Amino acid sequence: MSGATDADRAAAARARLVRSITRGGGLADPRWRAAFAQVPRHLFVPYYYESVPGGYERLTADDPDPLRRARWLRGAYRDVPLATRVRDAELLSSSSQPSLMARMLDALAVTDGSRVLEIGTGSGYNAALLCHRLGDRAVTTIDLEPEITATARTQLAAAGYRPEIVTGDGARGCPRRAPFDRIIATCALASVPVAWTGQCADGAVIVAPLATGVLALTVAPGGGRAEGRFLATPAFFVPLRGTDPAAGEGAPAAGTGHGLPPEALSDDRFQFLLALGAGSLLPQEAYALWRREHRPGRERYGLTVEGHRQWAWLDAPAGPYAWELR
Repeated sequence: MSGATDADRAAAARARLVRSITRGGGLADPRWRAAFAQVPRHLFVPYYYESVPGGYERLTADDPDPLRRARWLRGAYRDVPLATRVRDAELLSSSSQPSLMARMLDALAVTDGSRVLEIGTGSGYNAALLCHRLGDRAVTTIDLEPEITATARTQLAAAGYRPEIVTGDGARGCPRRAPFDRIIATCALASVPVAWTGQCADGAVIVAPLATGVLALTVAPGGGRAEGRFLATPAFFVPLRGTDPAAGEGAPAAGTGHGLPPEALSDDRFQFLLALGAGSLLPQEAYALWRREHRPGRERYGLTVEGHRQWAWLDAPAGPYAWELR
């Protein structure tokens, strides 16, 4: 793009990203397509880290080298997750892969007027997409780290969005802003925090990563029960961190041995079942189930939440395969 400005290049990069996500089956709703085409992701990642042997390399918007600045801008619109906060070689926060964000936002099934709680503010980009679709006043986003919420507030304001930004434990929800019609988490769970369903309106939808998948729950009247299925797509997120012991520490690690055959150890679908069944299904039991049921993918599994009790299931809540989520 000879003679193009940075704004021109960013707009062209967003258009390419939208075309790529759409070709992959995402952004069926034109209102979400418009959000992804107009919200400037690069403003939310003024710097990010790329993994290199032995650690991370930092790319920034203000790099004095024009070639590295151009590399930063191209990377900001690649369909990949971007590490935005690293401490002692540990990844603390990231901007999620845009195509996965699109699938999760589609699954959220918002309607005009929906009040949304986002768990895990991150860079603020996902909150900006929600604000573009629903308006600032409909969106609450919460994160445990004051530094993350402060940075996100600045970046959201620079992009023209002002949702309610809360520093606090996302596992406890945000009672003062409840009830919510939708809850979306951008961090991995070990189980669904009990506080969330209690802060939902009847018929609310909760979309959250769990066991390397994405769960979409519908909350029954009264908030005491929620049930739903996993999306087909894999998902790997930074774990939810908080003070609520019921929140867990994100998805458990999948098995890597246990005398299982190579076909199981190399199959992402089986690794998902191992993670979902951790603490309830022995690896050999999980493998026998997986083989017997013709190697099911994520979309055949679901979860039911009743108060403090949660159980996963294959195909149907009352079917022959169900186990407590631990």
